[in-house]
Amino acid sequence: EDFLNLIFKAMMKDSLNSSHPVSSAVQSSEQIEEMFDTLSYIKGASLLLMLKHYLTKDVFQAGIEVYLHNHNYGSAQSDDLWDSMNEITNGTLDVKKLMKTWILHKGFPLVTVVRKGKIISVQQEKFLYCVEPENWTSDASYLWHIPLTYITSSCNFTYCTNAYLLDQKSGM
Repeated sequence: EDFLNLIFKAMMKDSLNSSHPVSSAVQSSEQIEEMFDTLSYIKGASLLLMLKHYLTKDVFQAGIEVYLHNHNYGSAQSDDLWDSMNEITNGTLDVKKLMKTWILHKGFPLVTVVRKGKIISVQQEKFLYCVEPENWTSDASYLWHIPLTYITSSCNFTYCTNAYLLDQKSGM
C-alpha cells in the first residue's frame, strides 16, 4: 500500500511537463543531484516490476543473475542490465529497445482501449496532467513500447495470461 502511494505521487510529478527522464546525460554536479530524486527511484522500481511481469518472474530472475555475474566486483553502465536481459530472451524480445522508451522519455503514456464487437483497438499518447505554459514542449513524437497483458473468457488469470507489445501509436 505504501509503495502504491509512492507510485501515484511519482506519477503525478512525472505527468508534469517539467518532469525529467529516469536516465539522461548530465553536465554538472547539480544535474547529478537532480537525477537522484523520488521520481527516478520510484519510476525506476515500477519499470522493473513492469518488466518482471512481462518477461515472467523466472526470465527476469535469470536476467538479473546474468547481470550480477557479468558485473561482479565491477562497474556497470546503464545499458548493461538490458543487455543481460537480452542474453536471456535470445533475440525473442529486444529488452533494451523496450526499456529505453521508458527511461529516456519523461512522463508516461495514456493507453486508450476501444472495443467494437470482438475487435479491440489500443492507442497511446503522452499523458499530461497539467500543461505549464512556461515549460511546455511538444512531445508528439514520444512513443513507448508498452507491454499489455490480458486474459480472454477461454482461460483464467492464473494460467492463461496473454501479452501484446504496443510499439506503435495504435494497434489491434
